[in-house]
Amino acid sequence: MPIPKPKSGETESDFMSRCMSNGSVQSEFPDQDQRVAVCLDSFRSKKEEMEMTEDVLEDQEEVKFETGSLEVHAEIKAENSEEDAGVFTGYGSIFGNKDLGNDIVVEGAFAKSIAKKGAKGVKLLYQHRADEPIGVFDEILEDRKGLKVKGRLAMGTQRGREVYELMKMGALDGLSIGFRVDSKGYDYDERGKRRKLKEVDLMEISAVTFPMNPRARVAQVKGADRTVREWEELLREAGNLSRSEAKVAANAVTKALDLRDAGETDKPEVISAIQHLTTILKS
Repeated sequence: MPIPKPKSGETESDFMSRCMSNGSVQSEFPDQDQRVAVCLDSFRSKKEEMEMTEDVLEDQEEVKFETGSLEVHAEIKAENSEEDAGVFTGYGSIFGNKDLGNDIVVEGAFAKSIAKKGAKGVKLLYQHRADEPIGVFDEILEDRKGLKVKGRLAMGTQRGREVYELMKMGALDGLSIGFRVDSKGYDYDERGKRRKLKEVDLMEISAVTFPMNPRARVAQVKGADRTVREWEELLREAGNLSRSEAKVAANAVTKALDLRDAGETDKPEVISAIQHLTTILKS
């Protein structure tokens, strides 16, 4: 029997509950972790298809209202050095959204723990395995979005190098937290069947294949190629641009720098403009 597919308008939580309880899925994948991985992959694949469709429709609207703009797709090379090797940034937890375990982390939940332990006091692990530390955290802080982290992988170890390569490829891009919480640290919503975590003791943050909170992800890896979508997200956050504006700018940046790296200097006015833009972004 085929793996269930998300229905139109179905939330991730509802789909995961339906998929995990599906008789065929339980029969074919008796291990719970396997079922989570398979169901989550099915949901994300469908979501990506929908996003691609939305992008096509949006592009058509942009052509209609922004005649003359050129849209291209390429990748650029990020700066890299020995000091940067193994460095990554991302979010270990996101505030306000329900994860696959029906937990919602409230802003401020990590503040006391971070103040007490500092970044170095929180372990950086691989797949939540206590016997596999893979580096250290240089920065851990709360912003309005969630638990923002900057980690440094141990490049002198085999596992550290493996995780770095997988992160650069995007094959390993999930982050997941390990914590302790007592009865005073959360409220339980009986109606919604979910916990609201108000104060937790943060123990570790792991690089994982399938995070409990699907939005907790590695955002950037030093030495990796920055994609058009990553530029688009950066421009929207840093430049307060609309989605359509950020898309045009991101494509222009990547195309121009790709031409520069290829040695094509027949369009100096384009390259000069984009170099100016990247200087602004870096500062």
